[in-house]
Amino acid sequence: MANITIRDIPDSAKEALRVRAAKAGVSLEAYARQVLHAASKASGQTPASNLLRLSREFFGEGKGVELELPSRASSRQAVKFDG
Repeated sequence: MANITIRDIPDSAKEALRVRAAKAGVSLEAYARQVLHAASKASGQTPASNLLRLSREFFGEGKGVELELPSRASSRQAVKFDG
């Protein structure tokens, strides 16, 4: 397994991670490892799948609106190129 060192983490972030680790009953190091592992798997989602999930969440069944669309017919005469 590989090792990494992360420098200059804000004290407030470290403390928040330490508290979460304690609530989970693991060490800060083990908790950070779990968070990094989960983040590395989550980034495997393609932007397209994220877009699909978001579109369903915000515009899925029962969340749309009914719009009255204007007629697509044109009142202009077609252009004649011969004659």
